[in-house]
Amino acid sequence: MSYSLPCPPCSSSTLRSPSVHGVCWPKTLVSRNGLFDSATKTKPRRAMTARVSSGMNPEIGERLYLGMDFGTSGARFALIDKQGNIHAEGKREYPEYMSGDTRDWVSSWKVTLFSLLEDIPVHLRSLIASMSVDGTSATTMILDSKSGETLGRPFLYNESCPDALPIVKSIAPENHTVCLGSSTLCKLVSWWNSSDTDKGSVVLMHQADWLLWLLHGKLGISDYNNALKVGYDPELESYPSWLLSQPYSNALPSVIAPGKPIGHLKEDITQKHGFSNDCVVCTGTTDSIAAFLAARATQPGKAVTSLGSTLAIKLLSTRRIEDARYGVYSHRLDDKWLVGGASNTGGAVLRQIFTDEQLEKLSKQIDPSEASPLDYYPLQTAGERFPVADPNMMPRLLPRPESDVQYLHGILESIARIEGKAYSLLKGMGATPVEEVFTAGGGSKNEKWIKIRERVLGVPVSRAIQTEAAYGAALLALKGMEGNI
Repeated sequence: MSYSLPCPPCSSSTLRSPSVHGVCWPKTLVSRNGLFDSATKTKPRRAMTARVSSGMNPEIGERLYLGMDFGTSGARFALIDKQGNIHAEGKREYPEYMSGDTRDWVSSWKVTLFSLLEDIPVHLRSLIASMSVDGTSATTMILDSKSGETLGRPFLYNESCPDALPIVKSIAPENHTVCLGSSTLCKLVSWWNSSDTDKGSVVLMHQADWLLWLLHGKLGISDYNNALKVGYDPELESYPSWLLSQPYSNALPSVIAPGKPIGHLKEDITQKHGFSNDCVVCTGTTDSIAAFLAARATQPGKAVTSLGSTLAIKLLSTRRIEDARYGVYSHRLDDKWLVGGASNTGGAVLRQIFTDEQLEKLSKQIDPSEASPLDYYPLQTAGERFPVADPNMMPRLLPRPESDVQYLHGILESIARIEGKAYSLLKGMGATPVEEVFTAGGGSKNEKWIKIRERVLGVPVSRAIQTEAAYGAALLALKGMEGNI
């Protein structure tokens, strides 16, 4: 399996929008209000927004491939041809459905999924040969395997279950990937031990698995990228015996490789939305891996840092590295390994302090060649995953200087130091040393931050030509039909 593709050209009919990071948008943008799901009791507090662009016209007989990315704050789609050219793309914010005082993520994700399908230009839908979805890693859902109903609220990617950690550590190998409170297995064990639900018909699914199930209708199928944090061994291509001997092993999903065909798109969806009857749904992956695929960093030593709400690192290595003490794990990618982890620092902290307008204005006044003397550890709330695994780590954002420029400089530099510590940690554990870093996510548009990071990391840092995980998910959909990316 080869993950190289030609760089998709930008159509001359598009322009760069300063409000949409790294995406080519047409001169006319479409904006729509959020939909109302009759099955949901409450309307969203905030209307969804859609930005949709349509690029070049496909050739006669050409098939297209759809990828959808479900990140922490919203979702995107990208529609490509087999050469990697983008024919349409768009995004939506998640509607804020509420169930009492609790955020109803299940309704929010479901409505957003079908909204994205409706956002795809009608004349392109029948040309789509396959589709795939990526989701946030370790976002965990427990369902009734007979009805498909969710059994409680989802466990989000950054939630920790310290009650389950001692139990998981007692059965798993020392320092295994699952030995983190935020691992999927800890979430499953926590639910299993606290729920009085009949557990005879329970199935675990990750966010991407569940969204794909809504499209193909076959419950209980996952991919080995999403299943890593529940204990699946992608090297042996099986669950380990220590996991299969547990009482909750019956809840584990079936696992196949990312980008493999599962089945055809459900008939009611094809009829309602105008998709082809032969449209295939393929297994997905996690959002950070999809971003890595989109960047096409194909050689060992190449890395992708995703600067979204959080900071996620993926380094292509010839050696597999795992150590839960530092939140380090490896995903399989062909005959190599994507090693890395995800920190809770990132853009979400910046947005707590500054508006987008302030970030843009203040960044222009920063001299990236000068190191900031300020030493912070920017977190939204207590708890860190990588490069330090400490659920009790407190945010450190003080002292705050009088100058907002200095304050932002200090925060950006501190996040860069965390990134540098992460890459140094991986090297020390035996991974292929980082030689070049491509940047994805919303933070990739900040040129001053890129220069700060290049100075701190000591290697070339640049913005990936493709920065969107949805593009990587589209590559998986292409792989499902072509057998090669």
